[in-house]
Amino acid sequence: VQLVEAGGGSVQAGGSLRLSCAAAGSISGVDDMGWFRQVSGKEREWVAAVGSSGNAYYANFVKGRFIISRDWIKNTLDLALNELKSEDTAMYFCAVGDLSRMMVRDEADYWGQGTQVTVSS
Repeated sequence: VQLVEAGGGSVQAGGSLRLSCAAAGSISGVDDMGWFRQVSGKEREWVAAVGSSGNAYYANFVKGRFIISRDWIKNTLDLALNELKSEDTAMYFCAVGDLSRMMVRDEADYWGQGTQVTVSS
C-alpha cells in the first residue's frame, strides 16, 4: 500500500487548509483510513478516521473544526482543516489500519510520508 499526502502549507490562525491522500496498492473498501499528526519531539497522535462503514470519527481536539471525507472509488482520503490554531502546527500523516488501533493506540499498518501544516498566530 502506498499513501501520498498533499495540501499542507502555512496559514494564519483562523484560516483553513485541505489535505488530501491518494492510496494505491492492496487497499479495499473494508480498510479503515485515518489521519494522524506529529509535532517534532512528541508522539504521533490520531486526528480523525473513516471506518469501512463510512462513519467518521474525530479526536476531541479537532471535533467541530476538521472534516474528514473518503472517496472509495478514487481511493482518496481528505481532511479539511478549519479554524486552525497555532497548536495544530504539525506534520500530518495519512494511514491505513484498524480503526480501534488508530483511535486508541495511535497505531496503523501503512503510513504516508507526511505533509507539513504550519499555523502562525
